[in-house]
Amino acid sequence: MWPVVGLAFGVVLGLAGAFGGFGAFALVFVLGAIGFLAGRAFEGEIDLAELFTRRE
Repeated sequence: MWPVVGLAFGVVLGLAGAFGGFGAFALVFVLGAIGFLAGRAFEGEIDLAELFTRRE
């Protein structure tokens, strides 16, 4: 399943870059990365609290 998701994300990035320029490409990339992290956190694969807490 993940290769298909990667292919779809690549196609969306390509279309955003082709029709919207670099700004649209960067926006789609950043929002896709945020969505990916949110999805992994929702599934319980990563702990976002661990990433954003201070260590002493």
